[in-house]
Amino acid sequence: MEAVKTLLRLFSYLFHGLLALFLIAVSGLALASGTPSLELGMLPWTGMTLAWVVLGGSVVGLVIVVLALASKWRLLFFLWSLAVVFLLIRGYIFSGYHFQPGSVSTAVLLTAASLLALAGACFQLFRRRPRPMRY
Repeated sequence: MEAVKTLLRLFSYLFHGLLALFLIAVSGLALASGTPSLELGMLPWTGMTLAWVVLGGSVVGLVIVVLALASKWRLLFFLWSLAVVFLLIRGYIFSGYHFQPGSVSTAVLLTAASLLALAGACFQLFRRRPRPMRY
């Protein structure tokens, strides 16, 4: 059971780290172009506001992942994971978002991966800290 918990924790760190890096790159390119070219219909923002919110949120998310890897602010990492799941489920399922042909599987995979990452974040929340060695 500990191996499964460890794998889920590692998957959670990897998922959220890669998600944050991807969103930093996408929003950075949108902001560099100078036009409101970023369109993420599952999120409630539009235009330049969307680009700035995604950039700021992903930078904060990356900092939270790094802090969680250092076993600091683990509750914040769990809350971040919960916020990602909330935004994905709200955006894909409970909004007026319309899927293009072939994009349903991407949305399902992304939501399922975020739920697995949430489980990993939950397991890291209750993980014991390693004791420092004393000589």
